Amino acid sequence: MRRTQLFQFVVLVLFFLINGCQSNTQKGETGSLFIIGGGQRPPELMQQLLDAANLQPDDYILILPFSSIEPVESSRYVTKQILELGVSTIKTLFLNTDSLLSASALDSVREARLIYITGGNQNLFMKTAKRTGLTTAIHDAYNQGAMIAGTSAGAAVMSKKMITGNQLSLAEYSGNFRTIHQNNIEISEGLGLLNNAIIDQHFIQRARMNRLLSVAIEYPDELCIGIDESTAILVNGDNAIVVGSSQVVVVSNHDKLMKTHNGLLGAEDLQVKVLLPGDSFKID
Repeated sequence: MRRTQLFQFVVLVLFFLINGCQSNTQKGETGSLFIIGGGQRPPELMQQLLDAANLQPDDYILILPFSSIEPVESSRYVTKQILELGVSTIKTLFLNTDSLLSASALDSVREARLIYITGGNQNLFMKTAKRTGLTTAIHDAYNQGAMIAGTSAGAAVMSKKMITGNQLSLAEYSGNFRTIHQNNIEISEGLGLLNNAIIDQHFIQRARMNRLLSVAIEYPDELCIGIDESTAILVNGDNAIVVGSSQVVVVSNHDKLMKTHNGLLGAEDLQVKVLLPGDSFKID
């Protein structure tokens, strides 16, 4: 194990020992979150995910590929990654022919120790989650101690207020965010595992600062978190720590002030943090 990897592992252990029990008791939740910013997920990052999940012999991982238009391929890829790390207790949940989830399928969600939500389209995932009872089952698992993990679209769905990816002032999605403009960034309902934060992903690689600034100004009660590729935040209660190989940007609008001029957004005294692996911060 390289020195950087060893350092991050030690930080993770200390993070759980110091913050785990106290924070979960305060929030009434016993689970944790591992939110990945998308892109490549190196073996070191996936190993940190498995270490943090602390799987026991009878525990299993459940993959939810409902964000993807190719769920079988999406599930196969992450399954291969986990198998290569020596963990074989992996299941995948697919929709049946009626586009519903059976009671036994929802029970398999509730009983999973680690739930992994793949990338794709967060709106597709939430559409499925809402009509099948999946949202409630995920919350039940979380409140029973499960870790909920997600990458890319699977990261976006973690928050109660979810960035959909759509720009309301543009006719078509372009992937570019050229303005800091009023009523442009579409927000919808996510899983609500984070009630006071909004997640953005692929953050530095895809230059999404304008989008996060827009959201921070218009939603001042939310902590806005941009997670870069090959990077994650491990959330335990109201404590979060950065793991992986890149940075996390956190923007907050403490003064809750918003100015506008011809549709442009303005604000003063925004707080911006650029956090490195091993850095921690509060989500409250």
